Amino acid sequence: MSKSKIEWTETTWNPVTGCNKVSPGCKNCYAERMAKRLKAMRNPNYRNGFQVTTHEHMLDKPLRWRKPQRIFVNSMSDLFHPDVPFQFIEKVFDVMRQAHWHQFQVLTKRPEHMANFMQTRTTTDIPPNIWLGTSVENRKYMHRIDTLRNITAAVRFLSLEPLLEDLGQLNLNRIHWVIVGGESGPGARPIQEEWVLNIKEQCHHARVPFFFKQWGGVNKKSTGRKLMNQTWDQMPKLSAR
Repeated sequence: MSKSKIEWTETTWNPVTGCNKVSPGCKNCYAERMAKRLKAMRNPNYRNGFQVTTHEHMLDKPLRWRKPQRIFVNSMSDLFHPDVPFQFIEKVFDVMRQAHWHQFQVLTKRPEHMANFMQTRTTTDIPPNIWLGTSVENRKYMHRIDTLRNITAAVRFLSLEPLLEDLGQLNLNRIHWVIVGGESGPGARPIQEEWVLNIKEQCHHARVPFFFKQWGGVNKKSTGRKLMNQTWDQMPKLSAR
């Protein structure tokens, strides 16, 4: 089992690896850096570096994890990358449905492709243990939220990370969880406290759970996770556990 250091999940599962940059939030992609390192270490799953690659042998892993986990699906890729065939995505969803004791967090920067896939499915095909989310880093990509809002899921969530500017007014209708975080690692771009507080207040008024992941920076441990002298780890109330 791949225990994760990502604060809002417990375990990662990567039946797909590799991606490409689609918006400014991708500029300093940690997954790309890690994939290059793993390729140099001759890890067979990264034989293609950061090119999109599907891994059939990884599909059944969650079925062998008996302890219930919160699982981030494809931390090293995007399940809804156009190069991932719908047939393979269907296999991933089949496993998530079977492993009903886990919670699966599916995050994409391509919600329009997710919507296209979901149009081929019925409401009952998406059980409550599958959470669907999208990433938004600046105002230009807030249209992703509107796309996600119209996709059927028990939990729809936003990852506003790396937060690169004040997002202004958010429409949180039919959104069940919001994660906010600053960029970390080499070349990290700064985040402003007022941007974060704006989102937190809107979540409070909309009664949407708010999770503050990190301030980020080159050394994220030194900047920590506290906002207003406390840690914000709110989670959606809906649960398959």
